[in-house]
Amino acid sequence: MNKLIILLLLLPTLSFAQLLTEEDKQMHFAAGAITSTIVYDYVYRKTDSKKKALIYSIASSILVGTLKEVADSRIPGNRFDTRDLLATTYGGITFSLTFNILTKKKKSYPNKNIP
Repeated sequence: MNKLIILLLLLPTLSFAQLLTEEDKQMHFAAGAITSTIVYDYVYRKTDSKKKALIYSIASSILVGTLKEVADSRIPGNRFDTRDLLATTYGGITFSLTFNILTKKKKSYPNKNIP
């Protein structure tokens, strides 16, 4: 069932694959991937929660992409490019989900204190 949900979540990325043919969009994808990877690793190490790590890493890629586009839109002759934001977000989602699937939960053993 989990694999079906993941497949359904990744299906839109197939329809927007043409978006990533532009070099600029590839750079945005890579920026989202790097951001989400760093945040996922940091949050997972601090909280030991795959769910929190997934949420924070995707949110961070969206935030970084939005901040970049806002900064770009302030330059004369530039505008807020939603396609750039979409590419950054896809990079974040792709890598966050990949790490979430591949990260194995640490086994916790009961504390066996011998008196």
